[in-house]
Amino acid sequence: MNFLNNAILAFNDFLWTYILIGMLIIVGLYFTFRTKFVQFRNIKEMFRLLNDGATNDKDKNSVSSFQAFCISTASRVGTGNLAGIATAISIGGPGSIFWMWLIALIGSASSFIESTLAQIYKEKDGDNYIGGPAYYMEKGLKKKWMGVLFAILITIAFGLVFNSVQANTIALSMNSSFGFNKTIIGAIITILTLVIIFGGVNRIAKVSSVIVPIMAIAYILVALFIVFKNITALPQVFKMIFENAFGLNQIVGGGIGAALMQGIKRGLFSNEAGMGSAPNAAATATVSHPVKQGFIQTLGVFTDTLIICSCTAFIILLSDVPLDGSVKGIELTQLAINSQVGSWGGIFISICILLFAYSSIIGNYYYGETNIQFITNKKIYLAIYRLFVGLMVFFGSLVSMDIVWNLADVFMGLMAIINLIAIVLLSKIAFKALEDYMIQKKSGIKDPVFKSSSIPELDDELTEWK
Repeated sequence: MNFLNNAILAFNDFLWTYILIGMLIIVGLYFTFRTKFVQFRNIKEMFRLLNDGATNDKDKNSVSSFQAFCISTASRVGTGNLAGIATAISIGGPGSIFWMWLIALIGSASSFIESTLAQIYKEKDGDNYIGGPAYYMEKGLKKKWMGVLFAILITIAFGLVFNSVQANTIALSMNSSFGFNKTIIGAIITILTLVIIFGGVNRIAKVSSVIVPIMAIAYILVALFIVFKNITALPQVFKMIFENAFGLNQIVGGGIGAALMQGIKRGLFSNEAGMGSAPNAAATATVSHPVKQGFIQTLGVFTDTLIICSCTAFIILLSDVPLDGSVKGIELTQLAINSQVGSWGGIFISICILLFAYSSIIGNYYYGETNIQFITNKKIYLAIYRLFVGLMVFFGSLVSMDIVWNLADVFMGLMAIINLIAIVLLSKIAFKALEDYMIQKKSGIKDPVFKSSSIPELDDELTEWK
């Protein structure tokens, strides 16, 4: 097992160090400048659309823009926000938080492009829509093989590997706080998962739209309490973050590389910008213009990283806990919150982890389902996949944390590389869709409507936008 873990770790370091970090930054900056900073200049419109999606959900059989936001946020907001950020700090130091913020700000432009493309190239699936990178690779790039490769990777990564990560953290947290047996916890999570995922996308959307707002608000409120309790120490925390990200000691000791690597890795694992996962949720929404989901999913990146991840970072850095790597993962987060609010803090974190990670499991599952359907329409394969999801949830509850996290990093990296190539090649379509949306807004149209004829490069196959 140690040999396998070391081999995975070596490949993982090569993949991230020499390929992916550069791609994420270059592509994110290209999209940022090419869209004239779309992720910043349209913040007001993002919130307006999110509010409209939450209050104007008239069709009970379709997935609203708010529910699509909740499905993607359910996948985004999970162990990466609590355990992942703690791991980044314990390995890369406080400076990793700066790089996490930076990759979110840059990567949110990539999220806009991929989610807009997912909406443009979506297709009808009964009462709902289905789509994502595999679909725009086939329809937009005319590369079916590329779509199949991506579909296989995301199905394995999210449905199996990532869900093992989520289950692993739930079991570890429950065992640490309550002394519950990991096998029993794994069995309970597995049963609850199977009950939801056999209910289809509408059940997943409804569960996510309830769990996500509750868990996010509760966690933010506790984090704000801790911040205000230690408000005088907050400037020192920011100083620590920036000094560790750029300080002389870190340059001499190679600490900047560790901080950058951990910040970008854990940031991407958490917010998924450019990875090609959130577009699968974005495609499900019933909206009048693809750009609307581009805006909504961009807001999801900000919600995940700049708010939820920052909450975890401040809780840890405002607490007197060891940052030398002797304690890491969810145990570090629990130790930090216990030191601030007392023994109930560990219980609160365990409940948050249960809700965060469980919502991620069902959100991750849906990404796999979408891509199984891209590969084959035979229901037997979908049923087999669901059973394997349950098996991996149970397996993840029992195995070592390190090998699970390392496997997650490898699959995440491979997915991101393929998706980034695709969205760069198709980006001109998203740019023109954004231009069409802004022209309609400037002409006084409150809710722009998209027609495929507005972009000459789109072919007649896109029947959903005629």
